[in-house]
Amino acid sequence: MIYRAVCKQRQFNRFRAPCAEPEPEFVNSGKKRTVSGKREGWRIVYNAGHCNPQTGDNMSELSKTPVPDRAEYNAFFPSEYSLSQYTAPKTDFDGVKFDRPYTGRYKVLMIATDERYLQMQNGKLFSTGNHPVETLLPMLHIHEAGFEIDVATLSGNAAKFEMWAMPQEDLAVQGIFQTYLPKLQKPLKLADVIEQATAPDSPYLAVLIPGGHGAFNAIPESREVARILHWALDNNRYIITLCHGPAALAATARHGSFPFAGYQLCVFPDALDEGANIDIGYMPGRLPWLAAERLQQLGMKVANEGISGQVCHDRQLLTGDSPLAANNLGILAADVLLKAAAE
Repeated sequence: MIYRAVCKQRQFNRFRAPCAEPEPEFVNSGKKRTVSGKREGWRIVYNAGHCNPQTGDNMSELSKTPVPDRAEYNAFFPSEYSLSQYTAPKTDFDGVKFDRPYTGRYKVLMIATDERYLQMQNGKLFSTGNHPVETLLPMLHIHEAGFEIDVATLSGNAAKFEMWAMPQEDLAVQGIFQTYLPKLQKPLKLADVIEQATAPDSPYLAVLIPGGHGAFNAIPESREVARILHWALDNNRYIITLCHGPAALAATARHGSFPFAGYQLCVFPDALDEGANIDIGYMPGRLPWLAAERLQQLGMKVANEGISGQVCHDRQLLTGDSPLAANNLGILAADVLLKAAAE
């Protein structure tokens, strides 16, 4: 079952349209989306004279050169221009959609990245982590639906965030961030809780793996991640992930058979990581590998062509295409988990 989002009005738009043009409308026709300028294949071509819809600043004056991260040698943040296009002060969260929250013992286990720097093919380091919108919006819907969230990382060290993408004026997102900040700063070590998490009386109804390019670091090679994903499928529990988070699914192939062959999913398009994300300086180089390509090689089917907020529900796997899907995925996850807990 594939869910396509119809966006009537959205405050969070990863690719902004020129100020002189209306915000694009997205429908469930499956047609490719036109974003910021014109599209040639999958390469984004930005028109001259763009301005920031929030400030009116001329985008042509902002640098497309990645910004050095002074905390680490040869490490870089996204360029000023890319952040003007990829971030916004508010998200499209407009409230929860369920009638009554859950009251019971089931929880959700979130596996976050604890590594900030991702080495690119050219040796440069991308200063990344978990994308705050892709992490916090699904958490918000799940938490409000009555499911407490436990946070784990591979090392037990603090979860890392791409704070440059934090929607600072979004009170709902800021609220859930503060609520879970103690758990994010002092998470569980996944190896220490794996036995309880996969036990017959496990308290976890779902596993949440948020997006952000930090999901490429160690998680797709983790034996513990592979074990809990296999457990979830074998025990009718759910896996919730979006954007680059589905890279984690590759861990199962590294440590046994790949159980997701034949599944459909939404994932961030490789073509944008190979094209626009480099062209406008969002990343300092090419990724070490590509998530969609790897998962397709393993037998999965990518449901989305671009990024429009599309989400996909295939059996026990819930996925979204990008930060634009974070709210839609949270709504879907809350609905699915509430129904499952009631059975």
